[in-house]
This record gives sequence, structure tokens and C-alpha cells, in this order.
Amino acid sequence: MKTMANAQATGHVMRCVHCGKVQETADRMFHCTQCSELLEVVYPERADAPREFGLRLREIWEERRGSPLPENSSGVWRFRELLPRVERQHIVTMSEGNTPLIPLKKAARALRLPHLLVKHQGMNPTGSFKDTGISVAISIAKAEGFSWVCCASTGNTSASVAAYAACAEIKSFVLLPAGQVSAGKLAQALEYGAHVLQLRTDFDGCLKVLHDVVRKFPAYLLNSLNPYRLEGQKTVAFEVMEQMNWTLPDHVIVPGGNLANGSALGKGFMELRELGLITSLPKISIIQAAGANPLVRTMRENGGTQLVRVNAETRATAIRIGNPASWRKAVSVLNNTGGMCEEVSENEIAQAKAELGSEGIGCEPASAATLAGLKKLAGAGFVRPSETVILVLTGHMLKDVDYMKQAPGQSLIGPMEADGDSVIRTLEQIYAQH
Repeated sequence: MKTMANAQATGHVMRCVHCGKVQETADRMFHCTQCSELLEVVYPERADAPREFGLRLREIWEERRGSPLPENSSGVWRFRELLPRVERQHIVTMSEGNTPLIPLKKAARALRLPHLLVKHQGMNPTGSFKDTGISVAISIAKAEGFSWVCCASTGNTSASVAAYAACAEIKSFVLLPAGQVSAGKLAQALEYGAHVLQLRTDFDGCLKVLHDVVRKFPAYLLNSLNPYRLEGQKTVAFEVMEQMNWTLPDHVIVPGGNLANGSALGKGFMELRELGLITSLPKISIIQAAGANPLVRTMRENGGTQLVRVNAETRATAIRIGNPASWRKAVSVLNNTGGMCEEVSENEIAQAKAELGSEGIGCEPASAATLAGLKKLAGAGFVRPSETVILVLTGHMLKDVDYMKQAPGQSLIGPMEADGDSVIRTLEQIYAQH
């Protein structure tokens, strides 16, 4: 499969994350032609870019803010100097990115971390961080003339693929593990017109089936095996730096499922350093659910040299993945930034989600793993009170409303009589308890 034009036209080549082979084509699953590992996008023409190029980028990006042009109002394509070149007519965007950076108050006081913020990627068009990556990858698919796109998913990717395919007027199909995707995420894929195939397996099984399908069916793969996904997702690092007025945070903490998100953030920060826009890197840490902890076990048991696969089980469905595709990239980011990999229990995730909710910040369970993990990292002294910490929340709370129905301590009262006296008596009882 042709995955790109020549490097001069596109401004980039692909490089294997394992053996380092540079190539301009890849198979349908975006594997290295030499060792079958994953690829990453690199930009040879930037290797000798003068420092002035990086400094000028800040001015260019700032000038584009507020522009009515779709490619400038996008929080991804506004940074297009650091993306693969795509002709304007092929760019597929729904103003993704531009998500808020919100200070936490209660959690900051409780943890004695006065500089604690969340980057809420759940504010993207389909409610998750996937939109930033899908925008770039599907733009490449459109430029290359594909009429079908596809993915395997735990829910968020399928929602994003379906929406952006509809926007691009491209057909889509998604493979989902039957009975393991929240109703909200399934509804999104259906709403946007995707052909949804539910398989009697888990996410890893869906991805394995998709390998076979894509080799025989002319559809463009949009899972995070596709290195263009990470090119879109890395722009979150650029947004964070703008929002921080180019003051580098000490820690960035992300939840870990298929591990492309932490990998992309690391790539983004490292590219900024290469261009002289920052002089050091934040520590990027990855948090997994204890029941879906392949990266934690990989780092603990062999130092990141060989993936330890697990049979994933967690109610945080977005990170219920036992055989993560981007594990080598994630290990590299942990090593290059000095970050940590930690696991948290179901109860710790639920408690953290409730604490975020008490600050008016709703997120899906996987996102709350970041706060749960931060508690452990702070307790171990890895995160110090003087440091600035950013938690990346990857999905909106409406992605998984069934989770809240099962959460303890909810203030849902009734049905009760529809009269003022009954309501007042109930409120008086509540007031007395507080």
C-alpha cells in the first residue's frame, strides 16, 4: 500500500521505532518492511533548521488564532508546519483541539500541589482526544483517494472515525468488542453513519481480525498503528505550551491504554525542544488500571525490553487493552523524559472521578486514572509540592454514563410526591446532614 508521496512533496519520511530503518512506504498495517515493528513520522528537512525557524513558529501560530479559516481555527492544523504537508482541499477538520487548561482547587489543596491543572481533551468535537489524531490521519486517507476507512475500538476511536469520515464524505466501518462498549460511544458511531460490527472478543481480538480484513479489503486503517494519528495527537503538547505562556510544566500525566497518547505527547515535546522552543522536557508519566497493566508489568519485570501481555479487565473501558500497539514508543517516552508508569485500582479510579466531579469537571473513568495515579506519585515523593502538574483527561463523562449509575454515594432521590412540603422536608434532612 502506498502510504505517502515522496519526502520532498510531503516533508516527511517514516522510520521504524525498533530497527531505525527509514522508508517511504509501509504495509497496510503500517509496519516496518524490515522488522515488522511500528513506524513513526520524521521530518528530515527540519534536522538542520536554524533556531530562528522555531522562534518564528510561535509568532505564526499566534497570528492564526482567531482566523476564520478552518485550517487555522483547528487546534491541530494551526500547527501545520510540524505536520505532514496536506493540500488545503484534503484537510478534514471540525475545529478539534483548542481544549481548556483548568486549574484544580480541591485536589490541589488535598495533595498540597498548588500548581495542579487538567487539560480536558473531552472537550473535542466527539468528546475525546482521538479527534486530534483522526483529523490528520483521515486527511491523509482523503489525499490518497481512499473511499473507506476503518478501525477496531473500545469506543472513542470508533466515534471519532465515524464522525470525521462523515465530515470527509468517506464510508467507514468499525469493529467493536460485543458487550464491552458503553452505550454512549456505540450511539455515536451509529449516529455518524458507521457500519458497526460487534465481535465476540475483546479489543485485542478485534484488532487482530482487522489485520486480516485490511489486507484484503481496500480500507484505510485509522487505529494508532497509523503513525499519522500520533502526529495529530502530539499537537496537545503545543497547545499546552501556548496556554502555559511557554513555561514548561514539570509533569504531564496521561492514562495508558493502547499507549499512543503518551507516545504522541512525548514526541510533541521533544520536537519543540529540537526546534529550540523549549530547553528541557516535562516528565511524562503513564497510569494504567491494575486490571489492564501491560506497560506497568513490562517496566517492572524486564525494564521495557519485551511486552508483557495481559488479559485486560477494568471498568475504565477506554484503557481496557492488554496488548498495546505503541508500547515501544511509550517505553521510549518514559525513558527520555524520566517519567513513571503506575497502576491504580478500580476503587482508586472511582474515588478520583468523584473528586474531579466535585470540582465541576466530568470525565470518563479512564481519565480519572491520572488523578488516582498522581496521588501515588506524590505520596512516593516523585512529584513535589513546588512542581507544576498537568493531568490529561482524555474523554468526556457523557462517554460512559452507565458508570455513574453504579457509582456509590450518588445524590439521586425519588421518585417522591410532587408537592412543596415534601421537597422542603427532604431538603431540611439534607441540610441537617451537611
